[in-house]
Amino acid sequence: MPILRAFRALRYAHAPASDISAVLCPPYDIIGPERHETLLARDPHNAVRLELPQPEPGGPSESRYRASARALAAWRTDRVLVKDKAPTITLHEMTFPGPTGEERRAVGVFVRVKLEPFGDGIRRHERTLTGPKEDRYQLLKATGANLSPVVLVHDADRARTKALLAQLTAGEPDAVATTDDGVRHRVWVAPASSGRDVEDGAGAATDPDGALADELLAVVGASPLTIADGHHRYETALRYREERGKNRACESDPAWDYVFALLYHVDDAPPVLPTHRVLLSGPAGDALLAAFGELFDVERLVSADAVLARMATAAPAGDPDATGTGRIGFVSGGGAAILTARPEAFAPLLDASASAASRGLDVNRVAAALERIGVDAAALAAGDRVRYVKNAAEAVALTVDGSAAATLLLDGPPVSAVTRVAAAGEVMPQKSTYFDPKAPTGLLFGPLEW
Repeated sequence: MPILRAFRALRYAHAPASDISAVLCPPYDIIGPERHETLLARDPHNAVRLELPQPEPGGPSESRYRASARALAAWRTDRVLVKDKAPTITLHEMTFPGPTGEERRAVGVFVRVKLEPFGDGIRRHERTLTGPKEDRYQLLKATGANLSPVVLVHDADRARTKALLAQLTAGEPDAVATTDDGVRHRVWVAPASSGRDVEDGAGAATDPDGALADELLAVVGASPLTIADGHHRYETALRYREERGKNRACESDPAWDYVFALLYHVDDAPPVLPTHRVLLSGPAGDALLAAFGELFDVERLVSADAVLARMATAAPAGDPDATGTGRIGFVSGGGAAILTARPEAFAPLLDASASAASRGLDVNRVAAALERIGVDAAALAAGDRVRYVKNAAEAVALTVDGSAAATLLLDGPPVSAVTRVAAAGEVMPQKSTYFDPKAPTGLLFGPLEW
């Protein structure tokens, strides 16, 4: 089973319950150029300067990693960032609107997880790409710190986990924030049993001797962990450990044997949003519907807007154990429809050796349908026939304005689909999951030192 540890986190120096909104930034892979400039201008110590640094003046692009390392060192020297006096865990709450406007809440815990190859303890659900891994490796190598966490889900005792989280977040938060997406954040710092001397009484009101934090680590550590977000960061950490291990100087239990992580219970994690498929070329309109006709029941709608409206509502209730809804929104050639998959028609097209969880994924059904029109797995991987778009309206607009042949809108799978596929030792196709909202970078950092 996974090994979880409290650790001495690096944090922005602030008074208890202060607002740290100005120094937070989104994870690096969702920061566009315009957002990057906005964040740089917002605060001279915004975390984007570490997470997505700019090259040094007159330097090559690779100098951006050195720029991040220098900023991190300077901020520590100037005590912009301060290190916990003893090991802690950090509780993080996000409050955000659900799909029908209801208020939702996700509470996770920041810890360190001991690195191990993918297997029974740490499971993956998605393949990775070389480029992002090299970028994150160079940043890790330069800074010697995990700047943003790997996000993992577990299925440990839910009732006990929720009770412990409730007790640990009962007092006033140590920091609050509201990010640009309107999500509200609260943070509590709690000492583990070895961290009773944390300054300023952090966590003292709810867990004075660290017993609750220790129990939470033990309860969660009894369950396998599945990576929800951060496969590239996890594999980067494995590579960094291997490189550091070549010159291991009798250091026992080094910090670089671990990775900075944010853990959620699978039933209480942020939701998985879909990534839609936009067919850039090929058959369109009625010809495409005819090609799909043997696989789906077709309900024609009056417009693309009608498809968007339907897909914005919850899919009809089906098998509670299903990993996909079977519902696809279709816009192409001036036509609009809702497609409903016929499981019996897809059965011979899907890998018979795969688990029921994998065979039930809508992304695999769409891949099988696209293969019928000549868009095979190689074409999907290459990305020259299909574009992946997270925003449904943007995906539809590409087809409506004639830039693409068709748009296929998907429903997001349940979080449990991720863990079930991973437990079967399988991985999802690329661009299968997008957890949202995401914890911002800057709530705390994980220096690779104890």
